[in-house]
Amino acid sequence: MRRSSSLPLPPAGAAPASATRQRTDWQTIRALLPYLWAYRWRVLIALACLIGAKAANVGVPVLLKRIVDDLTPGTAAVIAVPFGLVVAYGALRLSNTVFTELRELVFARVTERAVRTVALQVFRHLHALSLRFHLERQTGGLTRDIERGTRAISSLVSYTLYSILPTLVEIGLVVGYLLLHYDVWFAGIALGALALYIVFTIGVTEWRTHFRRRMNELDSRANTRAIDSILNYETVKYFGNEAFEARRYDETLQRYEQAKLRSQASLSLLNTGQSLIIATAVTLMVWRATVGVVEGRMTLGDLVLVNGFMIQLYAPLNFLGVLYREIKQSLADLERMFSLLDAHREVADAPDARVLTVASRTAGGGPEIVFDRVEFAYDRARPILHGVSFRIAPGTTTAVVGASGAGKSTLARLMFRFYDVSGGRVLIDGQDLRSVTQASLRAAVGIVPQDTVLFNDTLRYNVAYGRPGASDEQIEAACRAAQLDGFIRTLPAGYDTPVGERGLKLSGGEKQRVAIARMLLKDPPILILDEATSALDTRNEQAIQQALRTVAAGRTTLVIAHRLSTIVDADQILVLDQGRVIEAGTHAELLARDGAYARMWAAQAQERSDAVG
Repeated sequence: MRRSSSLPLPPAGAAPASATRQRTDWQTIRALLPYLWAYRWRVLIALACLIGAKAANVGVPVLLKRIVDDLTPGTAAVIAVPFGLVVAYGALRLSNTVFTELRELVFARVTERAVRTVALQVFRHLHALSLRFHLERQTGGLTRDIERGTRAISSLVSYTLYSILPTLVEIGLVVGYLLLHYDVWFAGIALGALALYIVFTIGVTEWRTHFRRRMNELDSRANTRAIDSILNYETVKYFGNEAFEARRYDETLQRYEQAKLRSQASLSLLNTGQSLIIATAVTLMVWRATVGVVEGRMTLGDLVLVNGFMIQLYAPLNFLGVLYREIKQSLADLERMFSLLDAHREVADAPDARVLTVASRTAGGGPEIVFDRVEFAYDRARPILHGVSFRIAPGTTTAVVGASGAGKSTLARLMFRFYDVSGGRVLIDGQDLRSVTQASLRAAVGIVPQDTVLFNDTLRYNVAYGRPGASDEQIEAACRAAQLDGFIRTLPAGYDTPVGERGLKLSGGEKQRVAIARMLLKDPPILILDEATSALDTRNEQAIQQALRTVAAGRTTLVIAHRLSTIVDADQILVLDQGRVIEAGTHAELLARDGAYARMWAAQAQERSDAVG
């Protein structure tokens, strides 16, 4: 990631992190230009090569006219003069190719670096967005937007620099030559046909653009449904809903098919109209040239020249409509990707944010954590936490228990600052989390989540993710402490065993032990254990609990627990109910009060007794 810091970034404000808004085509182009203009000298050299290539291309019919006119029978120059012109003719054709290849060679780095820079900026911005954004987005549609957006940059640059702009330059050179050497009708026909062609193309293309947008939406929706269904493969199998998923997918494909047919019908209309305009213009030009030759105002070379000009213009002009449509589509795709950069960063570092400093980890040391009258709501209409206040003393363990939905996991999310509090404050060693950088905060906090999601890579990679660059010895030591090394030794590929998509090749207990090993390798001063042993059997749970107690020494630990038997040794236990702390104390103190905690303990004891019975 450090090497990527050398990438040229656009000026501040090129991609504002404001609320998502609809961009116009010109706004999208202006947002892209700074990425290209960072290599302005390459851009200017490429433009010079473009003009050279088109000048050589326009010169080819002019030399061909000279060759035809100089072929007068009975003169001594018949052999010598055309031979020189023929050599020049070949040199011009070669020059056209050389200048074109030089243009593409010079500009290739500009295009690829722009793609890389924009993709990297979008990637970083997505990681900088809040958890709320990612919970509300659908991964399939998001990845498709990014994929199409990065591809659109290459397409847009290619269509404009390699097709549209050269065609316009060539049209300008041809019309200028016609005006200088022939009557105004030739230039008038060329310009009139061009104007009519552009107006017709833009009008019809704008009319049919909504068909393409609808196709994009349905394509993204179909892709989202397919990915979502495949990611939830086991759930589909559990309920035998393969046919149901296929029907849902096919419904979207049917709508996509209908939209695509409408788009194809409108395309056929556009192509027919364009061909009619071009054919009419070519016929009129050749007719005027033929009349000029018959009347003696023009030579056969002039007729060849006019016909050569129209042949050269015909091919690129015939594709101008296709290119305009593709440019419009690329702009639409690029606008969708740039809109991701406009997504609001709900949680952002303050301009004067400082690096979090925590107490050193010594016996009885570690940082102090304070929740001071914390209010929070994911949705304003449904508050989650109501004035929650408690203190976790340095180097101690505090457990939070309560019914599902009481707000236990929300405490962990606020600790990581996935969200900012609605009211009150969270302090670490007296520092408000909103006043420190998110990077330094998350470097100081480690978590073993209840639902462990792993990368589709090897066991070694997933454990080492806690500290990229860790040595094999450090990784193996963390696995031993997490009681994972015995399992790994039974695998033929050992640490290089792939875990599958989201870790589906591992059992729940194995995934949780990977998460514990990853946290141990990170070695943070603050631990959050969110049902860290919920997927383990009793024997492994006891071993892991002992390991976690050893690791927690000298650290400040927050435990979110459902099974009360796992937190009886906690220095402090908080009972959370509907977003409020209703009881606090040690295990013995809370049992003596005979309150909510005592009732929960009795209920779980009865469940264990019934299970044994």
